[in-house]
Amino acid sequence: MAHFSGEDQTMLQAMLRQLFQSVKEKITGAPSLECAEEILLHLEETDENFHNYEFVKYLRQHICNTLGSMIEEEMEKWTSDQNQGEESGYDTVVQHVTKRTQESKEYKEMMHSLKNIMMIVVESMINKFEEDEIRSQERQKKIQKEKNNSYCTDNCSDSDSSFNQSYKFCQGKLQLILDQLDPGQPKEVRYEALQTLCSAPPSDVLNCENWTTLCEKLTVSLSDPDPVFSDRILKFYAQTFTLSPLHMTKEIYTSLAKYLELYFVSRENHIPTVSTGIDITNPNVTRLLKKIRLLNEYQKEAPSFWIRHSEKYMEEIVESTLSLLSVRHDQSHLVSQKILDPVYFLALVDTKAVWFKKWMHAYYSRTVVLRLLEKKYKSLVTTAVQQCVQYFELCETMKADEIWGHSKHFGNKQKTFYYSGQELQYIYFIHSLCLLGRLLIYTHGRKLFPIKLKNRKDSVSLTDLLVLFTQLIYYAPSCPKITSAPRLENYAPASMVTEVLRVLCDHKECAIECLYNNTVVEALLQPVHNLMKGTKSASNCSETALIHIADILARIASIEEGLTLLLYGENMNSSEEKCSTGAHIIAQFSKKLLDEDISIFSGSEMLPLVKGAFISACRQIYGTCEGLQVLIPYSLHESIAKAWKKTSLLSERIPTPVEGLDSVSSVSQESQNIMAWEENLLDDLLNFAATPKGLLLLQRTGAIYECVTFMFNRYAKKLQISRHKKFGYGVLVTQVASTAAGAIALQSSGFINALITELWANLECGRDDVRVSHPRSTPVDPIDRSCQKSFLALVNLLSYPAFYELIGNQDLPNKTEYSLREVPTGVINVIDRLIILNSEAKIRSLFNYEQSHIFGLRLLSVICCNLDILLLLEAQYQVSEILLNAQEENIIETSESHRNFIIDGLSVERNHLLVRMNLIGGPVERILPPRILEKGDDPYPWPMFSSYPLPNCYLLEVPRNADLKQDDDLEELLLHFKMSDKQTEWIENCRRQFCKMMKTKPDTISGGALVELLEKFVLHLSESPSECYFPSVEYAATDANVKNENLSSVQQLGIKMTVRYFSVCLQGNYPGHDWFVSSLFLIMLGNKEKTFRFLQQFSRLLTSAFLWLPRLHISRYLPIDTIESGIHPIYFCSTHYIEMLLKAEVPLVFSAFHMSGFAPSQICLQWITQCFWNYLDWLEICHYIATCVFLGADYQVYICIAIFKHLQQDILQHTQTQDLQVFLKEEALHGFRVSDYFEYMEILEQSYRPVLMRDMRNIRVQST
Repeated sequence: MAHFSGEDQTMLQAMLRQLFQSVKEKITGAPSLECAEEILLHLEETDENFHNYEFVKYLRQHICNTLGSMIEEEMEKWTSDQNQGEESGYDTVVQHVTKRTQESKEYKEMMHSLKNIMMIVVESMINKFEEDEIRSQERQKKIQKEKNNSYCTDNCSDSDSSFNQSYKFCQGKLQLILDQLDPGQPKEVRYEALQTLCSAPPSDVLNCENWTTLCEKLTVSLSDPDPVFSDRILKFYAQTFTLSPLHMTKEIYTSLAKYLELYFVSRENHIPTVSTGIDITNPNVTRLLKKIRLLNEYQKEAPSFWIRHSEKYMEEIVESTLSLLSVRHDQSHLVSQKILDPVYFLALVDTKAVWFKKWMHAYYSRTVVLRLLEKKYKSLVTTAVQQCVQYFELCETMKADEIWGHSKHFGNKQKTFYYSGQELQYIYFIHSLCLLGRLLIYTHGRKLFPIKLKNRKDSVSLTDLLVLFTQLIYYAPSCPKITSAPRLENYAPASMVTEVLRVLCDHKECAIECLYNNTVVEALLQPVHNLMKGTKSASNCSETALIHIADILARIASIEEGLTLLLYGENMNSSEEKCSTGAHIIAQFSKKLLDEDISIFSGSEMLPLVKGAFISACRQIYGTCEGLQVLIPYSLHESIAKAWKKTSLLSERIPTPVEGLDSVSSVSQESQNIMAWEENLLDDLLNFAATPKGLLLLQRTGAIYECVTFMFNRYAKKLQISRHKKFGYGVLVTQVASTAAGAIALQSSGFINALITELWANLECGRDDVRVSHPRSTPVDPIDRSCQKSFLALVNLLSYPAFYELIGNQDLPNKTEYSLREVPTGVINVIDRLIILNSEAKIRSLFNYEQSHIFGLRLLSVICCNLDILLLLEAQYQVSEILLNAQEENIIETSESHRNFIIDGLSVERNHLLVRMNLIGGPVERILPPRILEKGDDPYPWPMFSSYPLPNCYLLEVPRNADLKQDDDLEELLLHFKMSDKQTEWIENCRRQFCKMMKTKPDTISGGALVELLEKFVLHLSESPSECYFPSVEYAATDANVKNENLSSVQQLGIKMTVRYFSVCLQGNYPGHDWFVSSLFLIMLGNKEKTFRFLQQFSRLLTSAFLWLPRLHISRYLPIDTIESGIHPIYFCSTHYIEMLLKAEVPLVFSAFHMSGFAPSQICLQWITQCFWNYLDWLEICHYIATCVFLGADYQVYICIAIFKHLQQDILQHTQTQDLQVFLKEEALHGFRVSDYFEYMEILEQSYRPVLMRDMRNIRVQST
């Protein structure tokens, strides 16, 4: 391009003209110059012919000629460099070569040359354009002189005016246009004046002093009978709305609204009546609808920008609209003779009142709308309510098919251009319904009620309106089942009402005020009542209506306040029969549907959908602890399991479709329906696992494996767990993993395998689908963020029952060699590869040895907080010994007599673990070394060790004069426990005095005093028939038999651990076994005869079933189905009620658990199983046991609730940091004292004891 000739210039001009000609429509449609530039910049993305333009071809060839050789050289150079290193992808090469090219000298020179050339070409084109424009103007002047007229002709399009105007509007010109628009002027003059106005820049028009007069003139011109002229007026309005400043659009809008208001008020205009209907081919109606449509389009767009202006600007728009819609003609006695109001026409163009929805969305505009409705335009709300009432009365008096005739054509593509009066009334009803539905969402909107209607004695309250909506669902017809038009259902009255109610349900405050009351729920359940009673009106309720009702009920049940209403009614203390509440009716109806006990629907194709909808409502109820308690008598789990088994058999019998036969599509559809119904039933069964007792019921059905497999399939596909569930699969997995059968199901389904595979990918492999151009940054946290989710999932999974099932009696692989591609698939492999790294082969198999091993040690730290898991790991794998050996290998000898430990992340983790695993004690009874280094010269002052015993600095000195004080207070305390002739009175007196002492002198209830109190109290309880729950059994074993009993390695380690704790707390020795017996043996000061005698007496009491877990292990006192489930009453009874009370008493903590994907039942099961060892100090453990023995087994539940109340702030904080599970399992319960919460627990007892004790006493009852 060194020589740029005139021919080159001409050629480039031609190319540019071709390009602009091709994109002219896109550019002229742009609202501003900036938008036009954006269109050109993104032309390659939007124009499929982009690369065919000559100008684009010219540029491409020019770039190749100038930069082609340099690009090739760069690519060859890059390729040769990469052959020696890591392979790179295509995208990386392109990025590199592009960057080098843009930085090159050749590129900069080319761009400079192109810029200069294009400036010459464009300047030449602009000059030519200006010459053409001057000649055009001279030609126009000549024409004007010949016609002796002073108006200007239109030679430019609307879009041209917005881009380039060579003249300014002056006062005289606008005045001239005003004169020419006068109705007395000739048609041609008025046309030309209007065309000139349309071509003028909006800003010029607005700045003229005569703008107000022009608005008035345009408003008058809107009534012009000439359709062409009227259309041009509307074109100017539309153009103004699109391109003009907001002040100008506001005035145009208000003038249009005012015109329409005057149009409807005037008696001269022939407005259709209800009887005549609307023929939209009528020219007058067409023009009117165009004006209203234009108004409505602006209504929907205005909220997007009016916040940028003053409230007065918006208020004028809102008020002009409401004023228009409030126009009412003199009402005739006959509805058919009624003249149609403006709102009918607005409903035609915006049936679902989208404009009102947008206006009510933002607080800024909503405040103005509601204020004006309240003060000046409440009649608009009144007529909307009136319309809904009239439509409902119509539904009551006419047949369904007749009513459907009013609305069935609406939305039909074959619809004629005529709307009858009945159709108009229906459209207006839909508009009113949507408007009221949006109004009810907001507090000030609800304050507009009650509404007083004409010809109606009582006002319409909020409840009345909601009952009306509810009744419309089953009184108004739905779409015919045979319809194939999906659009038709959207305007069916039942569907529209249901959609409104759904929106109200989604707004909690609104739902509480509007929906959560007995009257509305009774209205919803009325058709269900009729169907169960078999009344005549039952046949009028369609399956579609029932599905809609069930959907609303499910949404009500998904919110706490709604669930409470369904379970107990508005008055929870009323004397009404409990079976009449909503939850009972829903459960009864669902059971009848499942058992196919309702003949009216037999053979219906929609019956599975109805069943599914109502079971979904039940699922929201039985998925909670309190809801399950109410629905247990209906045995829904059995009915659902029976239906699932039946459906499963049907799915197996479906023939395989044969290609080419006519039955292929029908068989395929039938198969899909059956499979969908089968999955729905499995989902319903799975949701029983959301609570501890529900999991017991699920296991009794025998479908837990299929349910867990179904859950895993949804999890693998990343599908939502349930429509109304707010959080994911965490809680369900935690509940299922708390039982042995659940853990086996998780393993067989592939869930655990998938979890560990995902963990390994994040920990060792990284993502395969991301090209690594730079190495990943070294993690600064012990567990990297990418692995945090997998870590918490493993913590949730590894309860003791699950851990025992997954690794019990299994040896570690301990291979001599591990492939780098070998991915662990089970928990035993995780222990082998990440925790017990006792060989070089294991260390070499890890890409990120330190990070991965720290992950394993952190996981070990959490799971070994469960003392049963710790004993199992020690018995099977000698974990402590392996950790000590690893510490030994981490020593460097600085001299012959002096050795130092290497302080690194692994040695610090191991030191913490060894102390945690070897030392038993509560928050003030042991010291755990930190896991972080301190600043200064001595970053880790805590001594490390490679052999036992522990250094003394980790052992806390216990005061030894405690017993002296106990002995001094013993006599005073025992005075309160004098025997009485009446044993029952004596027992109650003991309990009363125990409570008093716990509140005033809790420290005295320890040592010898505690032993004597427990012995006396349990002795007398065991002699009282009313207090005994289990029968007396004589123990016939001899001392020789006891000595010959072989203890398992786990039991032996447990004894050693108890001895260590005993020596710390009481400075003595003992023999013993499980955690409760071990605790009791310590309480009895190591006296085995006293311990044995106490256990014999204590075993007769109900409390023993909940404090002493082995008491009921495979016990003959439990029902067969409970024994087969392998679930202890502690889990399905105590922890079930802990979750139920936690939700009611400490709701923030309950929500925190769900947000964290963790179940309170699992941590409570761990606390209770090991008698709070390592969580409470010894005195508090004694008080826990004594409180449950003296006051009852239900106090076990109250103590756990008190602990959660004590930990509330910590729990909320760790929910935010996403480590709640780790905190609860690793941390002791600092600062908690049983005596501090005694008054709180007494309040809980008053509220919940009858229910808890009834259920605890029923653990021996066989399920039916």
